[in-house]
Amino acid sequence: MKIADCHMHSFFSSDSEAPTEEMVKRAVELGLPAICLTDHYDMDYSTGEFQLDTPAYAAKIRELQEKYRDRIDIRFGVELGLQLHLKERMEEYVNAWPFDYVIGSMHVIDGKDPYYEDAFPDWTAEELYRAYFRATAENIRFFHNFQTLGHLDYVVRYCREKGKDYSYRAFADEIDTILKELIQYDIALEINTGGYKAGLGVPNPTPDVIRRYRELGGEKITFGADAHKPEHIAFHFADAAAIAQEAGFRYYVRFKEKKPEYLPIQ
Repeated sequence: MKIADCHMHSFFSSDSEAPTEEMVKRAVELGLPAICLTDHYDMDYSTGEFQLDTPAYAAKIRELQEKYRDRIDIRFGVELGLQLHLKERMEEYVNAWPFDYVIGSMHVIDGKDPYYEDAFPDWTAEELYRAYFRATAENIRFFHNFQTLGHLDYVVRYCREKGKDYSYRAFADEIDTILKELIQYDIALEINTGGYKAGLGVPNPTPDVIRRYRELGGEKITFGADAHKPEHIAFHFADAAAIAQEAGFRYYVRFKEKKPEYLPIQ
């Protein structure tokens, strides 16, 4: 059975124009057993984007779940942007809606998103990476009401240097702290294949980080392509599955009502 794609965006996200049903149709064409729609909600985002009309979004997913119930298992998720000062608001939000799955993702440090190359003009790549990883660990420590950490090294994908001089080894202390926090709070690590789409040639996080998570005792991994268009659903999943298996994982998880379901990686 093919791997479920549990990270994708439709036009409910500010950075996608894809009709939600088109994402579902593509997943059906690919023969996926299940998907989870995870449109963006970044509270207090610096440019005002990435707000989510959750009532309309939830209604659309219910409509599609009914329409496609005999063809694919559609689950209700959200990608929530983590920021320390939003802890109470985030807690209230994730408890107010019947999400199957919440991805906690770091998009913002010091109020700015490293997606924009000019956001940190005076920082070296090393300074930016280290600050990002330290902020990630701090956010997990103070808010952990989510099921998986999205694209752990997202910052590498968009930094001006595009990963030049980046390695797990160079930031092992900071990354190990993140991985230990995930294990402590029983949060899965996402293998996000958006790194292939960005031209990195590897997923986020890199294979070394995935192996290290397993060495530290991590057991839960999820797969997501971070697709913003139908053609990127399940993008490079065969490569990601091979990396996970080489790291020692035999099962991945998907979530229903925030409870894990373990399935073989094939």
